Amino acid sequence: MTAIRITVTKTAGSVPREAGTQMLVWADRSEGTIGGGTLEWEAMAEARRMLRDGRQSHNATVPLGPALGQCCGGSVSLLWEEAEAMTTPPARPLWIYGAGHVGRALVNVMAPLPDFEITWVDTGPERFPETDVTTLVAKDPALIVKHAPTNADHLILTYSHEIDLALCHALLNHDFHSAGLIGSATKWARFRSRLAALGHTSAQISRIACPIGDPALGKHPAAIALGVATAMISPQARQTRERTA
Repeated sequence: MTAIRITVTKTAGSVPREAGTQMLVWADRSEGTIGGGTLEWEAMAEARRMLRDGRQSHNATVPLGPALGQCCGGSVSLLWEEAEAMTTPPARPLWIYGAGHVGRALVNVMAPLPDFEITWVDTGPERFPETDVTTLVAKDPALIVKHAPTNADHLILTYSHEIDLALCHALLNHDFHSAGLIGSATKWARFRSRLAALGHTSAQISRIACPIGDPALGKHPAAIALGVATAMISPQARQTRERTA
């Protein structure tokens, strides 16, 4: 069924969502959000009028206060266009190793974000909660690395330092967009030494970030997940804004 994609193309002042935000609207349902409230309600109504009338594109700038009575006070420029006529950039592959407390917290934060496609790896099926993301069970997770796309981001959060080290070694023998390892500065100093002994150069080893997260947020799994997610979302948000512009 044909859908209309609504994109926030430009913003000014206080607004509910940033430029690059998108949602899809069908005649009988919708997916995503451009911020809710009257703005979204009216935007969805316009999308359904376009579906009914056979129109393929439309754009408008909406002042939130004067036009809609919303308290944000800014303005939002929207583009409506037929979804089937668009080429959407692929989701960014994100591989997460470890389904413990931090792994679960991180997946809970990252899974709802449309820009990431998660593959979650651990050693046993019982370690995963019920989830909608792709899960992979591997007795030796390091053997899975060769199947990851070379543009993937990787986060290593397992219960075992030996598994963590093997994953780092496998990634450095593969290729990746970015890699992060949970742990202290002391753990990373030991890992750097062991990875060097395995033949990796200092420049190669430095591609892995450790520790991960924001120490100022604390060591609670949810706090670590928030810090890691924020670090990953920031460059992705910039890329989305650049694509939209």
